[in-house]
Amino acid sequence: MAQKIQLKGITWGHSRGLLPMVATAQRYEELHPDVEIIWKKRTLQEFADKSIEQLAAEYDLLVIDHPWTGHAAAKKVIVPFDDYLDRTYLEDQHLNSVGKSYVSYNFENKQWALPIDAATPVAASRPDLLSALGLALPHTFDDVLALADQGRVAFSLLPIDVLMSFYMFCCSLGEAPCEKEEEVISPFIGKQALSLFKALADRVDNRFYKKNPFMVFEDMVNNDEIAYCPFAYGYSNYARNGYARKLLHFHDLVTLHDQKSMISTLGGAGLAVSARSAYVDVAMDYAQFVGSPRVQATLYVDNGGQPGHLKAWQDVEVNRRTSNFFLNTLPTLERAFLRPRYFGHMHFQDHAGDVVVDYLKNGGNEQAVLEQLNEMYRQSRLMDEKHG
Repeated sequence: MAQKIQLKGITWGHSRGLLPMVATAQRYEELHPDVEIIWKKRTLQEFADKSIEQLAAEYDLLVIDHPWTGHAAAKKVIVPFDDYLDRTYLEDQHLNSVGKSYVSYNFENKQWALPIDAATPVAASRPDLLSALGLALPHTFDDVLALADQGRVAFSLLPIDVLMSFYMFCCSLGEAPCEKEEEVISPFIGKQALSLFKALADRVDNRFYKKNPFMVFEDMVNNDEIAYCPFAYGYSNYARNGYARKLLHFHDLVTLHDQKSMISTLGGAGLAVSARSAYVDVAMDYAQFVGSPRVQATLYVDNGGQPGHLKAWQDVEVNRRTSNFFLNTLPTLERAFLRPRYFGHMHFQDHAGDVVVDYLKNGGNEQAVLEQLNEMYRQSRLMDEKHG
């Protein structure tokens, strides 16, 4: 017998990250008996700690975050899909993008990953707990503060999530961050964003400084204390019967002062192919299979995935089985802010959250916090210029 073509893939270690990749690999192997695809999982922290160059040297297939796009493109460690896939397929992907998910992996007019997973911070609730307590679902930021005063609100206060939430407050106040060369945000908006953020963080238990979004959801479903999370990267798994002890419902974000819904920071995951792979053609074909509308709305979502194709988000059966997670949060995805992807931005993203966390925990002068952020930001811009 001829030796099988073997592809190795790396993804993150959550049901949403691993199981759909294993399931699609198994089905692809059944359709292509000469191919074997092995998926390995890493924690979110391990993913953050190892560079994309190192991962691309070890694996043929990589599930990546879109802020890595500029870095990966500049280093030429992954392969653009435009060079391998039919234009019609990529046009369908673009047309059926969930918000800016597709363009988040497009850099210098090349498509560096397929958006197989779409996410942004959305609101989550324990409907049974709210009902038992006689509490209403919040609709405004003031409602959230009032519910937080009762000890019923939580969200992730890890540095990376805090930075994404800071971006959210800035966008929701009318100014997108990181659009100028010298400052992250104007002092007028930045100070308001920090003050609003701190007003809410002060009402949340300190244990959430150690919990990422899905740990917050685990806390919500396994205890009967937290009834509402105003913003955390959504995980449709928790909206499915049987996945956890209790069911979560997911919602659009609340309104801020001008009665417009808040604008969160786009997340999600893309499937990329390593430039070091000995079987780029096969890896591309598998990626095309995973990202196809049929697989996204069936095999992928059936196995815990959170698809990146709009048809799956609009599918009646998919929504029936996930408490309408996708239809309820699609408006949030559609207006989500696309954060920078220039070469040096990962340096800023890796460190800026610590500055905001310190302010939320210990207080301080908002202008001084903004100046610290601006210094880091300028350094990251210089890294981009030097590389360019």
